[in-house]
Amino acid sequence: MAGGSRSIAAPLLLLLLLGLIVLLGGGTVGRIRIGSERSSDSRSDHTSRRSLREATRNPREAAASIEERAKTKTAEAAVDYPDEVASTVIMSIRNNTARRSLAYLSCGTGNPIDDCWRCDPDWHNNRKRLADCGIGFGRNAIGGRDGNFYVVTDSGDDDPVNPRPGTLRYAVIQDEPLWITFKQDMVITLKEELIMNSFKTIDGRGRNVHIANGACITIQYISNVIIHGLHIHDCKPTGNAMVRSSPSHYGWRTMADGDAISIFGSSHVWVDHCSLSNCADGLVDAVMGSTAITVSNSYFTHHNEVMLLGHSDSYERDKSMQVTIAFNHFGEGLIQRMPRCRHGYFHVVNNDYTHWEMYAIGGSANPTINSQGNRYLAPSNPFAKEVTKRVDTDESTWKDWNWRSEGDLLLNGAFFTPSGAGASVSYSRASSLGARSSSLVGTLTSNAGVLACQEGTQC
Repeated sequence: MAGGSRSIAAPLLLLLLLGLIVLLGGGTVGRIRIGSERSSDSRSDHTSRRSLREATRNPREAAASIEERAKTKTAEAAVDYPDEVASTVIMSIRNNTARRSLAYLSCGTGNPIDDCWRCDPDWHNNRKRLADCGIGFGRNAIGGRDGNFYVVTDSGDDDPVNPRPGTLRYAVIQDEPLWITFKQDMVITLKEELIMNSFKTIDGRGRNVHIANGACITIQYISNVIIHGLHIHDCKPTGNAMVRSSPSHYGWRTMADGDAISIFGSSHVWVDHCSLSNCADGLVDAVMGSTAITVSNSYFTHHNEVMLLGHSDSYERDKSMQVTIAFNHFGEGLIQRMPRCRHGYFHVVNNDYTHWEMYAIGGSANPTINSQGNRYLAPSNPFAKEVTKRVDTDESTWKDWNWRSEGDLLLNGAFFTPSGAGASVSYSRASSLGARSSSLVGTLTSNAGVLACQEGTQC
């Protein structure tokens, strides 16, 4: 009887083990399938197309209509509890660290974005995986994930109204989602602003792509854009010209400021691993009710007014603005605005500040600024040691603004002037979580800027 029991138990044990393996395997497949089936908002896409058709009939009325719809969309993109979104940055870091400890990521660095996709030597055949690696407020930007690939073969920009197929301009104005890559290294000098359409990814990985010495990128009244792996520099003011924004519409553009990336009335935007420098105005500017934005892993150098977030003190629609600034390197030759904020909510986490000449983080109009786990290295100038600047505002007013420094490393005499109620409601859902230690910022940001990716090897 005992021998018979053992002979029955062994097959049962084997069946149980096989069932467990199938269950675990099915769980993994299920998670991947859920991610791959996330779809874009077709209603938003139809709205965009309708707006463009209207613009061809009555440009003035259409412009107002497009703006109103864009305001509604950006308001919908804002979340009720921004601290919960900010805390996802920290949760991603912690989850990533846990996976590393289980040896799931042998190449992991602790940077949750990079560890999500860079360990894969076949990344060039799995490019769209990047769209599932976002963090922070812009984490839901899917870009062109649900569309076809489009390969840019032509670096020219001879006709901004009728761009040639094969050019970057032709790709970004299309109505359907596209994941845009490049056939070879190229320098693209744009005659006029590159006005993008919704649901686009510009992916420079594996190529050395510069947008330089002319106009640069405009993201206006659209959503779901990912810009990754581009050198953008020496952007110049352009305009007073006709420019196409979709296959069905082109219109008159007044003079542009010369920003590297201008985000205007738009939402769900993610800028990652770009190198930006030396433009006529800002490197990244987000205004006019833009929200749900992440700027990460980028390298900023040689510029005065680096990043403006918020249109004006009187433009209260920017109260819905939510921006995450994470794992960036603010490097040599920078002067101010890293960022300069108005009205909204801004999570500045695990960035490396190695240069400023006036200040690093500034603001007006009562923004909430949550600085966590950053490294601030003050300049030698004894009058420029302060990280923060309240712009044109008396202390009697700004003393109630919610600005805090938590776990920041302040070097060479750097100091951060906090304000507000301390454990205020603005931080209630983020105060129990900490960013990675500021002592690790050097590692987290060591690959900021454009990556030297080669096909067939880990990036």
